[in-house]
Amino acid sequence: MKGYLVLETGEVYEGRWNGGEDRAGEVVFNTSHSGYEEIATDPSYFTQIVVMTAPMQGNYGIEDDVWESRRLWIEGFICLEIQDTERDQAWKKRLTENKIPLVTELDTRNLVLRLRKGTPWGALVQASSEQEARNKAVSLIAAKKTMDKDWVYLTSRKETETRRGENMVGPRIAVLDFGAKENILRELQKRCSEVKVFNSRASVQDILAYNPDGIMLTNGPGDPADVKIATGTVRELLGVKPIFGICMGHQILGLALGAKTYKLKFGHRGSNHPIRDTLLNQIYMSSQNHGYAVEAESLPPDAQVTQTNLNDGTVAGFYSEKRKYLGIQYHPESCPGPHEATGLFSYFIERMI
Repeated sequence: MKGYLVLETGEVYEGRWNGGEDRAGEVVFNTSHSGYEEIATDPSYFTQIVVMTAPMQGNYGIEDDVWESRRLWIEGFICLEIQDTERDQAWKKRLTENKIPLVTELDTRNLVLRLRKGTPWGALVQASSEQEARNKAVSLIAAKKTMDKDWVYLTSRKETETRRGENMVGPRIAVLDFGAKENILRELQKRCSEVKVFNSRASVQDILAYNPDGIMLTNGPGDPADVKIATGTVRELLGVKPIFGICMGHQILGLALGAKTYKLKFGHRGSNHPIRDTLLNQIYMSSQNHGYAVEAESLPPDAQVTQTNLNDGTVAGFYSEKRKYLGIQYHPESCPGPHEATGLFSYFIERMI
């Protein structure tokens, strides 16, 4: 059976349908050579169809321990070739058993060149003809766009969760869950005595009642301008407790400071994005997954831009020694990707608290 990717802008790409169900979402590409399982379970990919630029996927099987959340969040998976032999079909089966549409043998190079002009919504559908695919896609995309735009709230824990840390003399950290990856919590647990995770709409009073030593704002999906309540909460906490924001947390922190955010042309997604970091005094590769960025010129005077994306010069991090906040646009927790930036967790715990 043929599988089609239909973009809302009219382009259609034909490949091989490997299973799953027809679905719609924003079509984005990822340049990582490995880490397909961490990517699929990262809540930041909520509502997105992921195109992998590396040609072969599924070639090292699956492992439950690397999951970054409790479920798969992607709306579709596209690659040139998938491991599908008698020896190993594990990744293919995991996707299709979770009803994630999987399309292969599609011209991913041509598709990614198109996505570099912008990341439109689209639909992955099983069909016998291009016209049938187009007809199916229209209603799928329209229905998907009616959902609540506060995707952070949709992916956030609804109940608070307390985890014991591994350092009994370490600080207690309150985490605002914007769609948190597990490895952010693991990195905190290594350095802290306790971590308490709150819903994205938790009140200032609830957070301060815990009396944390610092606050972590996690990664998450969507447009930061569509996130309700959290920006006001963070604004009230500025200068009260040290704050570390990652990815969506970095963007919410920027909005709380009065800065502006904007949508990138095609986003940054992959494990090979170079960073200049003047806090750690290093240049390294980083793991990234975001479609928006903070505008440098709109940051307040006490915010120093300390991390820069060397591909396009966008703001990758800012820091205030005066008010003790740090925003990092990429993923120091890696998973997947390089580990060079994990020192930023230690910087937060040892230098800011």
